[in-house]
Amino acid sequence: MNKIQMVDLKGQFDKIKDEVNASIQEVLETTAFINGPKVHQFQKNLEDYLGVKHVIPCANGTDALQIAMMGLGLKAGDEVITADFTFAATVEVIALLHLTPVLVDVNPDDFNISIEAIKKAITPKTKAIVPVHLFGKCADMEAIMDIAKEHNLYVIEDNAQAIGANYTFKNGKKAKAGTIGHVASTSFFPSKNLGCYGDGGAIFTNDDALAHTIRGIVNHGMYIRYHHDVVGVNSRLDSMQAAVLDAKLPNLDTYNKARQLAAKKYNNAFKNEKNIITPIGNSSCNGICDTCDCHVFHQYTLRVKGVDRDALASYLNDNGIPCGVYYPIPLHKQKAYLDSRYNEEDFVVTNQLVKDVISLPMHTELDDEQIEFITSKVKKFING
Repeated sequence: MNKIQMVDLKGQFDKIKDEVNASIQEVLETTAFINGPKVHQFQKNLEDYLGVKHVIPCANGTDALQIAMMGLGLKAGDEVITADFTFAATVEVIALLHLTPVLVDVNPDDFNISIEAIKKAITPKTKAIVPVHLFGKCADMEAIMDIAKEHNLYVIEDNAQAIGANYTFKNGKKAKAGTIGHVASTSFFPSKNLGCYGDGGAIFTNDDALAHTIRGIVNHGMYIRYHHDVVGVNSRLDSMQAAVLDAKLPNLDTYNKARQLAAKKYNNAFKNEKNIITPIGNSSCNGICDTCDCHVFHQYTLRVKGVDRDALASYLNDNGIPCGVYYPIPLHKQKAYLDSRYNEEDFVVTNQLVKDVISLPMHTELDDEQIEFITSKVKKFING
């Protein structure tokens, strides 16, 4: 059996190295390292893939989220609602812009932001909602957009973990995650479903005026060299990373299907384990069905009940199985984001999830032998 890895970038690279090397060589020969043809080519190809009017590449996913908020013209003190159970970058950029983060609880089954919690948190100062498509699963965007329309709020999708996922509306229409809200951000960190070989990110929008503003922001506020029309930052996707991403983009659906298949095999192995709660695809399939495409499994995250989660993690590591706890501390309990406004009774789900969750290896190169070994060890620990 091959060594089990949390993410197998080497195995993935070995299958596409000719395409990646040729794409990088093209950049080296043109020496167009910043905003070169490869960046524009990747931008256009990603726009076509997503079915979105504008993709604005930038330096990383955190920048993408910050720049999206800057483009909307949010003002200091404006309240922005987002999930308590997610990576800190989501709330970090809100605080950096002197906006007021409003953290709310999530759903126990899919870990995404709770619709009822959003409704409860809205005040006259609320200006935006940031749903996070956590672990690769689409948040309930139709309900979120309905709330936003009712209260005249912006929706900024944090799509760092769900590129390529499809959201299905009640009428059967589908849209890619990151193309439904007013604006969205994504990350191309190497371990992402579409990852480069360094840092990278992008902003998506169908709003022409907003796209124009954002294009200035990412480049020091310039549209014409040395003419600074808006307050900007220096956040550009370099051509080498664009070359890698453009070589990998044609494989994204294949990568996501491999993740979904691995998740289905995990779920089948754990289906009779009463102490394990497996991740769901959509609300109608109670698992991962053959047609489910709303979850692209950036992480495969279990909940364990009546089990010492940390002892399980140690046991897996001792047996050569890497695992992760995403995330061990709720954002509302992080030192940087403590706020007397928060009441613990409003975070019942998140406070329990941080004790229960454990993520198993998930990547495009997982094979049946590895999945069998992983699941057998998990079950052996749980069942004694």
